[in-house]
This record gives sequence, structure tokens and C-alpha cells, in this order.
Amino acid sequence: MSAAAITLADITSADWSLKLDAIGSVVQGLRDIDQCITIILTTPRGSDPLRPTFGADLWRFIDSPINAAVPAIVREVGAAIAMWEPRVVVESVNVTPVSDGGTQSGAQLNVTVTWQLKLSGPASPSRVTVVGVSGGV
Repeated sequence: MSAAAITLADITSADWSLKLDAIGSVVQGLRDIDQCITIILTTPRGSDPLRPTFGADLWRFIDSPINAAVPAIVREVGAAIAMWEPRVVVESVNVTPVSDGGTQSGAQLNVTVTWQLKLSGPASPSRVTVVGVSGGV
């Protein structure tokens, strides 16, 4: 969809927001929730002056030993999503260090969040959101 083509009639879901990487586009439904989870996990807490507790401080754990970082990240992800994304239930969080070969392993982490819609019941399929976290804020 182009910027000129978006009208209110094009939005068919109650859950929608502007798409971050495409000016004039929107995300709807499950893609909106996926984008919201990504925004929550990549926003450093305190960086939104109107919502100082919004976000998650995942970047703080980049230089920590992985055996200490993983439980802290899992706890941080669970708390942030529970607070700021009431439409979902987190089923699991997996943390994987990423190495580009020549640099230090763990300089970037991939956080994989498996979640389910809260109101859909146990038969609904799980969804996955993967967020890359690096040391720079």
C-alpha cells in the first residue's frame, strides 16, 4: 500500500498502528502485536519522557556472562510484555548469542518470544517474535 492509498476503509482490524519501516503504511491484527512487542523490547526504559517505565532494559545484559544474562533477560522480557502488551501471554523466551565470526560472541543477542493471544483460548496457535538486541543504546 502506498501512502496515498491508505484510507480508513483500508483498516479492517481493531488492532492497528503505523508501520515503522514504511511511511504511510499500517500493520494490523497479529502483525500489529508483533510490532508492539518489538517496540517494547527495543525501547530502553526511561527513554520515553511521557511513559518513563515503558520499555525493557535488555541492552544492560549484553556484556554480562551468558549464564547470568539469560535468566535476567527472560525475567525482563516477561515483566515488560506483561506490563505493556495486555493482549498476549508469553509462553517462552529464548536467548541466543550472535557472533559474526571475528568479534566477541554475545555482542548481540537474539531474543525469541513465543506468545499466544490472551483471549483466544488454548487451541489458538502460538506466535513467535524475534528481536535483535545489541549493546548500543
